[in-house]
Amino acid sequence: MGKQDLFTYDRSFREKGYALIAGLDEVGRGPLAGPVVAAAVILPGDFFLSGLRDSKKVPAGKRSKMFLDILAGCLDLGVGIIEPDVIDKVNILEGTKLAMQAALMNLEQKPDLLLIDALWLEGIDTDQRAIVKGDDTSASIAAASIVAKEVRDGIMLDYHKQYPHYHFNKHKGYPTKLHKDCLRKYGPCVIHRKTFSGVMQQPLPF
Repeated sequence: MGKQDLFTYDRSFREKGYALIAGLDEVGRGPLAGPVVAAAVILPGDFFLSGLRDSKKVPAGKRSKMFLDILAGCLDLGVGIIEPDVIDKVNILEGTKLAMQAALMNLEQKPDLLLIDALWLEGIDTDQRAIVKGDDTSASIAAASIVAKEVRDGIMLDYHKQYPHYHFNKHKGYPTKLHKDCLRKYGPCVIHRKTFSGVMQQPLPF
């Protein structure tokens, strides 16, 4: 889908009478460490940001600038953060939904419609659509993806200062070779997801 088509997609819902559309997306379902972060973003109808798409497909430097542009141009924004201990208790899917619900609660305005990347939220009284590959389909979801990614990366950079020997600044908690080598050498720390494969087999030194 072309970059302008993402905005056309959202516009099609506004033409159906939805005035405030919130895009929801998450970052951090796959890592072995750190939180899952969700964002809810409401964009104005005339908002346009060249190159907006799934955060995983945007280079880091450009993504940081997009993040600032979204903060400056959005009508409303909410972020939800669910920590590893909660993820271990409820599982990552439920943790993701909790993060999205928290992001919605942190909006100041009540949206008319939720466009959600591939998930359906139970118990929500707002009209919603679960959209497969939503961050490549909807501008609002893509914006939420950028926000969630930037927030989570910032959190992981802070954790790197506390636990520098895990190199969270390089892999952000994802299961890279470097991260797995660190886990084998040091075992998990407090921000590791103890129920995840690759983590629960390791000793707990911290």
